[in-house]
Amino acid sequence: MNAKEEYTQTIKNVYSINSFVKLCGMELVDVECGKVKLQMPIDSAKHTNLYEVAHGGSLAALADTALGMASASVGARVVTINYTINFIKNLHAGDVATAVAKVIHRGHKTIIINVETFNNAGTLLTEMTGTMYVIGQFENIPEKW
Repeated sequence: MNAKEEYTQTIKNVYSINSFVKLCGMELVDVECGKVKLQMPIDSAKHTNLYEVAHGGSLAALADTALGMASASVGARVVTINYTINFIKNLHAGDVATAVAKVIHRGHKTIIINVETFNNAGTLLTEMTGTMYVIGQFENIPEKW
């Protein structure tokens, strides 16, 4: 197993015990140092609002989870301090939301990350910037790799 596969597996293992991630059906697709991609199929029984489109909270939850996973990709255990999200387009049940998160600043105590969420056609759905507070480190994931 190469380093990327090892770090990806570590992050998958950490999030596999997260009951909310499991409930929502989120899946980690790709990991690079400082960047992650995860997906969530939009299920009408779980993720939609009264207009039959993805509830903003479900897309925010996906993007917030991407914040945490991107932080993990640079070795940091974090909690969310703050985020701002812009909802640009809606998404219907049966489609898949894909979040791509990129670390833009890695400090000792905080990490700032941008997250964009897309539909299957690659249309931008949301844009988020979040600040994470570092509470610890993953021993087997370095800050740079």
